[in-house]
Amino acid sequence: MTVFTPTILLCAGGTGGHLFPAESLAHALRARGIRVALATDARVDSIASEFPASEVITIASATPSGRSPLKRANAVLTLGRGFGVAAKEIRRINPAAIVGFGGYPTVPPVLAGQILRVPTILHEQNAVMGRANAFLARGARTIATGFKVVRGVPDKAKAPRIHTGNPLRPAVIEAAKVAYPAFGDGDVLRLLVFGGSQGARVMGEVVPEALARLPDALRARLHLVQQVRPEDLTAVQNRYLAMGLAGIEAAPFFKDLPARMAASHLVVGRSGASTVSELAAIGRPAILVPLPGSLDQDQAANAATLDAIGAALAVKQSDFTPDRLAAELTACFATPAKLTAAADAARSAGIHDAAERLAEVVVKTAART
Repeated sequence: MTVFTPTILLCAGGTGGHLFPAESLAHALRARGIRVALATDARVDSIASEFPASEVITIASATPSGRSPLKRANAVLTLGRGFGVAAKEIRRINPAAIVGFGGYPTVPPVLAGQILRVPTILHEQNAVMGRANAFLARGARTIATGFKVVRGVPDKAKAPRIHTGNPLRPAVIEAAKVAYPAFGDGDVLRLLVFGGSQGARVMGEVVPEALARLPDALRARLHLVQQVRPEDLTAVQNRYLAMGLAGIEAAPFFKDLPARMAASHLVVGRSGASTVSELAAIGRPAILVPLPGSLDQDQAANAATLDAIGAALAVKQSDFTPDRLAAELTACFATPAKLTAAADAARSAGIHDAAERLAEVVVKTAART
């Protein structure tokens, strides 16, 4: 007798912010005996073999934004071609449900699924709904959210909203087991600085100058781990060596970032949805500098969720100066009890079983057909 195994089609663009939660959901669904397929764009080709899916479908996509009418028109044409490919693949796969994680690469397959009357679930990682998800929200059966309150959901979106949290990578779940490292007078102070592809530059410009302004005794206690753009790496390392900072690890990328986050007393970084969710799950205090210039201001909204409960300090990039950062670092490390309280506050907002919660939403939505 042939046993029917349902397939769930996950749709996520090739950036970590969308792909990581999709990967976590894939693990949770496969643990339930459910087959998983992934629809994505060409950016994920290099790591497709690592994604826990039975098959990976590459669908052409583009972002219809910018000032050039020609580029916008070409993007729309690309999305149209992607829609045709997606519709054909969905008929072949016959998924029980489709889950979209935002970003324009999800528009062709999710929209095709909606037109073909396949139940679709949207997962919004940020505290402000992105434009792709907002475009697709009207046709969704269920909207799952990473944050309890999400702004920007269209009025015409009538689907029930369920707060699941943002699914976390296994490395984050493991790092969350590490208690906040206590410290006292004279102990090493562990500072982690990262900014992602769009944030490492400002960190490379501001953080070295801020550390140069610290009292000598405080700077001598620092152990710094910092993400630095490849083109800035030598200059940043030389700046730290010139000021006598002995404990430093600088690199363009850290594969074990969750473990390094867990080892830190304080984190300085951007406030993407994954970063904020991981800080909460692991329970680490932070100084967050939202990426400016975004029309949706999603990172500002994300940072505000931790700032409001005393788990982080949100600082606008225009205010993120060497003098301001030096003052904040001095104040933070002078009051260990305050940092410990901030770590506890962050941990109180963490959701460790978000992948299982979302898997349950997907299964129930698929079963309602």
